[in-house]
Amino acid sequence: MIHPSDDLPRRAILSGSEFEERIGYARAVIDGDRVHVSGTTGFDYTAMTISDDVVEQAEQCLRNIGAALTEAGCTFADVVRVRYLLPDRADFEPCWPVLRRCFGEVRPAATMMVCGLADPRMRIEIEVDARRPATAEAARPVSPPPG
Repeated sequence: MIHPSDDLPRRAILSGSEFEERIGYARAVIDGDRVHVSGTTGFDYTAMTISDDVVEQAEQCLRNIGAALTEAGCTFADVVRVRYLLPDRADFEPCWPVLRRCFGEVRPAATMMVCGLADPRMRIEIEVDARRPATAEAARPVSPPPG
């Protein structure tokens, strides 16, 4: 859902995650032609569950990000920057095939960082920045995220 301040050039997109309310942030923010998607983990926000498997978490991260991009009138093809945050560097390589399905043709600028995450169950967090097409109607159809 888009935040009620839709008439402003800056709009917040909320996913319904309890974390957004408890911490005070939005899943994504549209600022003109830019879309900034917050660090997104592998939680299924409808059930507030998370898999133990890092690859399944990566797939869920991308489904969550894909939903925010769609809400903003974008697709993965519009992503210009991606950041991967993982507590264990060994978990990154198993995720590569999943990540390549979304970003392999797009080739956004990317960074992977090893750091602690907010919850020990979280094994990967992904953050993206995208540039919106000239008009929301011009947005390309979203390919189904992996999984």
